[in-house]
Amino acid sequence: MSNVRVTGLTWTKSSYSGGQSDCLEVAHGTATALPVRDSKHPTGPTLTIPHTAWTTFITSVKTTELA
Repeated sequence: MSNVRVTGLTWTKSSYSGGQSDCLEVAHGTATALPVRDSKHPTGPTLTIPHTAWTTFITSVKTTELA
């Protein structure tokens, strides 16, 4: 995972966010990594997370392993 500034990407956030400002946003990055940022700070730093780690995280959330 790295902390970098990323520009020129289309960012999206979960449909569950309900328009609130305290959300994570994700963008399509490279073939192996996914940029993630804080929606309150769109010009701030971005974490770049490997796709495998992101997939594991999302699966854990969906199956309530992290609840």
